[in-house]
Amino acid sequence: MNDENNMNSSEQVTRTYAGFWWRFLSHLIDQLIISAAMSIIILPLLGIFGVSLYGLSESGYDMEDPKVILGPLFLLYFVVIVFSITANWLYYAFMESSKNQGTIGKMVLKIKVTDYNYNRISFARATGRYFGKIISGLILYIGYIMAGFTDKKQALHDIIAGCYVIKE
Repeated sequence: MNDENNMNSSEQVTRTYAGFWWRFLSHLIDQLIISAAMSIIILPLLGIFGVSLYGLSESGYDMEDPKVILGPLFLLYFVVIVFSITANWLYYAFMESSKNQGTIGKMVLKIKVTDYNYNRISFARATGRYFGKIISGLILYIGYIMAGFTDKKQALHDIIAGCYVIKE
């Protein structure tokens, strides 16, 4: 007989995988937190930018010239986008690879991210999982919807990164 058949019933653990709606709710909680934090950081930048436009008009620049306005707007837009992506990536990757194995939204709902051996994932795997979410969302979010239909409730980015999301 092989070793799997020799397991005691006490050694067998039944895992409950977190389905689509648990994960969706977790994501909503996380996005509320991230949005609040980003507002605290980005709104002052927008205020400073507004003051600088006032400064440009007061210093004799032609405010009807599109180059005067569009140049700083594109730069600000680029900085905000890069900052947002970086902040989101670091939030998800650090939290999901931490000892808590999940973001604040996942902790509230008592779900966590594991590897295929149900162990904590590395920062590199959490990073792969985060950027895999781009692929999950590319075609009408079908990669996310997969979590409602796969046996172990995996979304496409979980399969790519070799992860499960389980209930504690």
